[in-house]
Amino acid sequence: MTTAPSVPATSLTEQDTDAVHLSDGSARQWLGETDVWLLAEGKHLRPWQKLGAHVTQLDGETGTAFAVWAPHARQVRLVGDFNQWQPQAMQLRPKCGVWELFVPEASVGDWYKFDVQRSDGSHVFKTDPYARETELPPGNAARICAPLRPAATPTAEHTRPHRAMAIYEVHVGSWRRPNGPDVLPTWDDLAEHLVPYAAGLGFTHLELLPISEHPFYGSWGYQPTGLYAPTARYGQPDGFRRFVAAAHAAGLKVVLDWVPAHFPADEHALARFDGSALYEHEDPREGVHRDWNTLIYNFGRHEVRNFLVGNALFWIEQYGVDGLRVDAVASMLYRDYSRSAGDWIPNRDGGRENYEAIAFLREVNDVLHREAPQAMTTAEESTAFPRVTGSTAEGGLGFDHKWNMGWMHDVLSYLALDPVHRRWHHHKLTFAMMYAHSEDYVLPLSHDEVVYGKGSMLGKMAGDRWQQLANLRALYGWMYAHPGKKLLFMGAELAQPTEWNHDSELPWTLLQDPAHAGVQRLVGDLNRLYCAVPALHARDTDPQSFQWLVVDDAEQSVLAFARYDLRPEDTVVVVANFTPVVRHGYRVGLPHGGTWREALNTDSAHYGGSNVGNHGLLRSDDVPLHGQAWSAAFTLPPLVVLWLQPEGP
Repeated sequence: MTTAPSVPATSLTEQDTDAVHLSDGSARQWLGETDVWLLAEGKHLRPWQKLGAHVTQLDGETGTAFAVWAPHARQVRLVGDFNQWQPQAMQLRPKCGVWELFVPEASVGDWYKFDVQRSDGSHVFKTDPYARETELPPGNAARICAPLRPAATPTAEHTRPHRAMAIYEVHVGSWRRPNGPDVLPTWDDLAEHLVPYAAGLGFTHLELLPISEHPFYGSWGYQPTGLYAPTARYGQPDGFRRFVAAAHAAGLKVVLDWVPAHFPADEHALARFDGSALYEHEDPREGVHRDWNTLIYNFGRHEVRNFLVGNALFWIEQYGVDGLRVDAVASMLYRDYSRSAGDWIPNRDGGRENYEAIAFLREVNDVLHREAPQAMTTAEESTAFPRVTGSTAEGGLGFDHKWNMGWMHDVLSYLALDPVHRRWHHHKLTFAMMYAHSEDYVLPLSHDEVVYGKGSMLGKMAGDRWQQLANLRALYGWMYAHPGKKLLFMGAELAQPTEWNHDSELPWTLLQDPAHAGVQRLVGDLNRLYCAVPALHARDTDPQSFQWLVVDDAEQSVLAFARYDLRPEDTVVVVANFTPVVRHGYRVGLPHGGTWREALNTDSAHYGGSNVGNHGLLRSDDVPLHGQAWSAAFTLPPLVVLWLQPEGP
């Protein structure tokens, strides 16, 4: 990729500064009157079809039409390969604040920028906010792409509550680097290696950390500057399109992390785009995110909402992705998020809720569910805000799923305790069921838990290395049996002992160790069993699908519960022993009589465990216990989760 040369502001003459017509004096217009009205009202459902750069024909001549929203600019000029980077004045459409220009000489592959003259006469070179391909820093130019072609629309509906959902969360730059340790993979590399790997382990979804263009690789994409452009780090946009198609061919759905909460203050991007706080708030009490030193979108401005809502639909329609996981929703919902007293502005009623952001989130979900009903949305939301997954018609935010951060924090803090102390913290494993059916939850063991000094998933577990591995296997067995969809960040299946490093690939050599290879086998078996057994996923949001059997044995750190589907034979009983003590003859009530099969034992030697168990089968006795008519005496292995299914009479 060739870096576009910069253009000195001195190349502009004073006479040019007040021009508002095309440099050749023509009035050839790209935007129709309907487009102008829709853009002015913030109601253009697909704004990317008119804003940005578009190869087209006007008055019988082929060229490229450019359009950019910059209502407060004194002048906007276009520079690029097609005019030897010498500025051409654009025409302002005052009713919508959009500058446009049709350039016959501009064609696919040319690089370009907008030269924006601010009201004070200063100049800044900006990257097209609607660019579909961009250049990495320091060039930051946009590229003219071939005409848009919508992706094939999936025929299957999106993941409703009754569908299994096992997500593999991936940072694509550090999953595997087949071309060398210092060479980032391409989308075609990922289609060749990542897709079959995830499908082979039984995952149903790939969730990618943000892939929109971002200047700082170390932000992992969470500080994007080009929301409509897949980052150039992994190749051209068509490569990403091929990757999505390969995932679909392998039976995987693709979810993108999407960041509408904030954006970085890099000069070439959205910050003070036309010299004013255009996309952000003027007042830093509303417009600056204190945690990340980024800028917060002005959700009260309908053109900004249009930009973002359109972007959400763009990824679904143009690349065929199956859903969006919306980042940092909690920071959007509250005006005082991570702010001290006096450093935030209350809403019109004097409260802390961000009404404009709430309305925006509802609009995004309504538009996607109407225009792309096959797509799903998930909220990363960590507060007690009500009805995140409730319908907007009933006052909810309209998301399909919400991350269950409370469950994650409780279970990880429990397993970090020495088992001798767990009896005093039994509630950490039971409390989640007090609210498990209040939302449609995803249980996340995500990238956020293995960065910034938090260590690895394995490193969070208590005990020596054997106990750490056993605890980790039990964690996964517990997670996959608990109500809620599942999410694992890459490397969790390897029992990675070190914190995730975005500058290198995962430590794949761990698989040479049978203990680590065993954890990977366990994750594959958990995915397959979870997807195959309806009781484990079909009624996640139904309180009648879950029943505690043993909930009060804190002294021995033993718990048991049943998961139900519609047929009795589909019942699954889950028994957990969170101490390293083998317990013989431990009796648990069972919902049905007959023989029960040990469908999963996280202590199996196949997974690197000690291979203690019940020889695969258990015979129930006509002994009532735990509110059930039958029961069975178990041998409970150390630090284990067992899954049992009815075998027959």
